[in-house]
Amino acid sequence: MTASASPPSTPRHVLVVEDNADNRLALRTLLELWGYEVVEAEDGTRAIELALNRRPQIALVDIGLPGMSGYEVAEKVRSATGASKPFLVALTGYGRVDDRRRALESGFDAHLVKPVDPDELEQLLARAPS
Repeated sequence: MTASASPPSTPRHVLVVEDNADNRLALRTLLELWGYEVVEAEDGTRAIELALNRRPQIALVDIGLPGMSGYEVAEKVRSATGASKPFLVALTGYGRVDDRRRALESGFDAHLVKPVDPDELEQLLARAPS
């Protein structure tokens, strides 16, 4: 893990949506080391609630969630958040061209394959709109 990343000039809020507690903790820890403010959801229903109430600038969303897929989360967040849409990043174990296409069609801005490479994540977040 890269812990030497420059923190954002103003704290950015990130929503981490991951049903695996260990993966959620690892992402939260890394993001907080980088200076991000993090909220977590373990399922799609909670993710949508937090996205609408907390208005994070960035949301990292696992695709394989219980009850509601990450694709459904992205579609619902996109349709409900109006002008303050978060930068949505799909997290998945699948990296085929069709998987990337489906993520982008569902409303994601980016697609990362797990396990997430911290350097790739850092570069992606640096390019995310404020």
